[in-house]
Amino acid sequence: MCVDLRAFRGYTFQVTKDQGKRGGRGRKKGKEAPAKGSWGSLAAAIGAVAMLGVLLYGSFKAEDPTAAVSPEPAPAATTTPPAVTTAPAPTPPPAPGKSANGENWNDAQIAWQGYEAGMAKAKTENKPVCLVFYTSWCPHCRNYANVFQDPRIVARAKDFVMIRVNPDDESAIGDRYAPDGSYVPRTFFLAPDGAHMADVHAPRPKFQHFYDESDPASLLGGMDAALRKLARPM
Repeated sequence: MCVDLRAFRGYTFQVTKDQGKRGGRGRKKGKEAPAKGSWGSLAAAIGAVAMLGVLLYGSFKAEDPTAAVSPEPAPAATTTPPAVTTAPAPTPPPAPGKSANGENWNDAQIAWQGYEAGMAKAKTENKPVCLVFYTSWCPHCRNYANVFQDPRIVARAKDFVMIRVNPDDESAIGDRYAPDGSYVPRTFFLAPDGAHMADVHAPRPKFQHFYDESDPASLLGGMDAALRKLARPM
């Protein structure tokens, strides 16, 4: 707050001047008592000075930069949420008909059997057997598995009991069917009673039970030969 002090200075000067005049007259008159009006003017001047002091004090106090200021509330402390550790996503199961190592023997369309169950089924249903030996570590077996995706193989497989054996897990069965070695993959055709059709094999001088791993026509020829041997319509 700002106060104009010039009005108070003028008023004080006027009071002092009037007092001087009255004082002069008093000296001339000698013992004459001072006029009552001079005391009233002096009291008014003192009151004005006091008022001025109050106003100045209030102005300085209002503009005092050190005056207490209400502190702003401290910002709320932010709490960092604890890190959340998520468990790794589970490995999805292999697609239907596909093993964990990438082989896809088309289980969805071909009813693969274990050895004992398959041999019993062949006798019961009087169907020939297509017996395939494979291993999980063999890249040729993975390639050969793709042959069973072919629609012609799928259709012809309905005339057989399809058996798949891993000789690493069932070595005794693997040893029983190894006329020219224990290589994999190898495929045999058996009569419903389990007899081996020795003259039905791939057209090659060595590894005769190794059918072409990339051409379904090779295995399809063996399946057709086995059906002809049993005089079954194709």
